[in-house]
Amino acid sequence: MSVLEKISSKDAIALEEKYGAQNYHPLPVVLSRGEGVYVWDVEGKKYYDFLSAYSAVNQGHCHPHIISALKEQAEKLTLTSRAFYNDMLGKYEKYVTEYFGFDRVLPMNTGAEAVETAMKLARKWGYEKKGIHVNQAKIIVCQNNFHGRTITIISASNDPIATENFGPFTPGIFSIRYNDINALSEALEDKNVAAFMVEPIQGEAGVYVPEDDYLKEAYNLCKRKNVLFIADEVQTGVARTGRLLASCGNCSCTDKLCSGTPDVKPDILILGKALSGGVFPVSAVLANNDIMDVIRPGNHGSTFGGNPLACAVAIAALEVVKNENLAENAYHLGKLFRSEMRKLIEKSNLVRLVRGKGLLNAIVINDDEDSSTAWDICVALKENGLLAKPTHGNIIRFAPPLVVTEDQLLDCVSIIFKTILEFEKKMA
Repeated sequence: MSVLEKISSKDAIALEEKYGAQNYHPLPVVLSRGEGVYVWDVEGKKYYDFLSAYSAVNQGHCHPHIISALKEQAEKLTLTSRAFYNDMLGKYEKYVTEYFGFDRVLPMNTGAEAVETAMKLARKWGYEKKGIHVNQAKIIVCQNNFHGRTITIISASNDPIATENFGPFTPGIFSIRYNDINALSEALEDKNVAAFMVEPIQGEAGVYVPEDDYLKEAYNLCKRKNVLFIADEVQTGVARTGRLLASCGNCSCTDKLCSGTPDVKPDILILGKALSGGVFPVSAVLANNDIMDVIRPGNHGSTFGGNPLACAVAIAALEVVKNENLAENAYHLGKLFRSEMRKLIEKSNLVRLVRGKGLLNAIVINDDEDSSTAWDICVALKENGLLAKPTHGNIIRFAPPLVVTEDQLLDCVSIIFKTILEFEKKMA
């Protein structure tokens, strides 16, 4: 079959089911084109994208500024490896470190790679700077986290689907309850703890937002115990939650939008997904000199990490975030969306809760996690022109591209209202 040959949705799904590993359970829609907040399937039906590739497409599908940078760089130089210098990496490193306020960046490709990098960095810092005895360093994480799917990262998971029959696991990683400052305080009494790694909002767990003071108190505890505070912002970063970063206010977004944790600046910041605008895999670990200088030639690397194409794309992606005020848009439209969802809760017994920040939100369906209700609602939403996906059985995450307008958002709200109320009527 030629790659240019047209294919039906049915045939495309059949090909994946026959030749691909069955490690995903996608919604039954086959997409072939995207622009802004919209995607089209192979038959030409148009949808609102309300998942944004798990927040990788914050800048909207195929943003012309990012695609232009991709094309221009692709015609000049795509890969050198780090065996040689290239003329884009230094420019990118200067741009991204100044953008987020750190001394140095270690460039990688995927979010999971960046998390692994941060964990290696924290351990090495623990031995060389904190003085932890060799092979005794511990990293504290939170229950119900999602940091990726490598062996080391799932060693930090309590999700049986992620861990079953993948052992033995990497030692030195310990889980505590999320949003429980007392649990963290107790864990930090161990002098072998090198780092605490946390998602500012647990996205995959169902968009769990901690109490307003949790991150600030956690950060201060880490400072007192000489423990690194690592913020995994692969999903929450780059304006998704109404600020440039969900974990701190010490950033380049408008001060009035930096509510909640203005005194928190991660020791190590992990970025991915929207760092590339969803165009090309780009991730990064940022830290200041006193931490990053433990990494020396030969300690860590990647053939593709810091490649010229990725650097050009990432600079363009971050320019879009700043020039189009995407953090501010996410902040204001997120408030509007949650307000509208609360109106839906008043009209429907099927939706019992809405939560989120900025344009990372979720509704909780009034059913148990083992039910198919949330999945069936998402299928119905698809039929009505909006794409979303359940997480943890009875939770539906809504995360549109941050370029969405108020009129588009309200149109999507209407689709959600219509779908939920019709679905509930059929169930009665």
